[in-house]
Amino acid sequence: MRSTDIRVRDVYFEYEDFRYRTPIKFGGVALDRVTVLNVRLTVESGAGTSATGFGSMPLGNVWAFPSRVLTYDQTLAAMRFIASRVAEDYRACGLSGHPVDITHRLEAELLHAGNDYTALHQLAEPVPNLAVLVVASPFDAALHDAYGRLHGLSSYRTYGPEFLENDLGHYLGAEFDGLRLHNFVSPAPKPTMPLYHLVGALDALTDADVKDRPNDGLPNTLGEWIARDGLTHLKIKLNGDDLNWDVERCVRVNAVAEEQGSLRRGAARFWYSLDFNERCQNVEYLLEFLRRLKARTPAGYDRVQYVEQPTARDLAAHPQNKMHEAAKLKPVVIDESLLDLETLRLSMEMGYTGVAFKACKGQTQSLLLAAAAQKYGLFRCVQDLTCVGPSLIHSAGLAAHIPGVAAIESNGRQYCPVANAPWDAKFPGVFTIKDGAMNTALLKGVGLGAV
Repeated sequence: MRSTDIRVRDVYFEYEDFRYRTPIKFGGVALDRVTVLNVRLTVESGAGTSATGFGSMPLGNVWAFPSRVLTYDQTLAAMRFIASRVAEDYRACGLSGHPVDITHRLEAELLHAGNDYTALHQLAEPVPNLAVLVVASPFDAALHDAYGRLHGLSSYRTYGPEFLENDLGHYLGAEFDGLRLHNFVSPAPKPTMPLYHLVGALDALTDADVKDRPNDGLPNTLGEWIARDGLTHLKIKLNGDDLNWDVERCVRVNAVAEEQGSLRRGAARFWYSLDFNERCQNVEYLLEFLRRLKARTPAGYDRVQYVEQPTARDLAAHPQNKMHEAAKLKPVVIDESLLDLETLRLSMEMGYTGVAFKACKGQTQSLLLAAAAQKYGLFRCVQDLTCVGPSLIHSAGLAAHIPGVAAIESNGRQYCPVANAPWDAKFPGVFTIKDGAMNTALLKGVGLGAV
């Protein structure tokens, strides 16, 4: 072991369950609850010093393990089983080195857990690798957090050669020989970042849309959210299988944004991202949508900053879903399909021009692929999994430290504020938004900075 290297000594994990304030729709499924996986992982150095790191992530099984065959409880049970396997893999691995080295070497073994659960329970469909990555992500986060704590530094200051021996070629192949991870990661966070507010398909835009108004002091319409938080960035959830509804939804969102913007002092510049949750049958649907949107509201069309993965996540199984024509109009970013460098390259071949990173796929993978995306000149964004509490700190930390990410997504404050309440006072301006931006200057503490 190098003097800076670590090995895993112990792993502990537990769950928290929360109900959403209002339902959120994922891929056509209305969701009203979340299970959060919390991990504490203890490491020790060759000199015998030790530190404990913390990681947290919503399991997000409706997103990570979508199924029309298995129930919510069945997919959640699969991911909980995988958590026990991942914990044991980290505990018993015997590997030493930097967290990037340990997780990179361990990842192939971790992915076996999904196949094993599928075979053991004879599932009607296999556990996706994405579900395994989501489960493994808080363990990886806890490992990086522990490493930073052991050295008394922000984890984002531990990716240089004095800590990480190997160059990027070791992890990503000869094309990256000689490149170093720390050159693609900002050691200090951006001081502030605009916040992308989610406009869910079930969310009320105006008072006329409100069916149930929780009496908790929080906004109940998009107009109220824009006014309270000074929002400038809106992520619009769309159906992907009803062209008229999708266009009309965007027209209405834009009208609310313009109305609220006109009430402010000074002109507000708005930006939109579009999320079809992979439900577009083909790229022609997206192209026709963009044509109609531009015809209905040229200003609304101009405000579209990027489009999230519009078609099926299995790129290899749908080679016809090429994005070249759509990407000439707006950046089209890969999201659910992004599992490794191979899928990143495949997405580029199919015309995708951007990448959406998520903390729920792991700190190690996110940073390595962020370096690759920068080398390839791709549009970059960091997205949410309705992260709450410390998992939002992790997600926001990625966004604030990856160069080129212009805004940050956070919707836990909308749908699950009860899970954020214990953290709000400790991180002012992170969970409560002012002037449309998050105070990311705070995300510079020891480790990943959550606890």
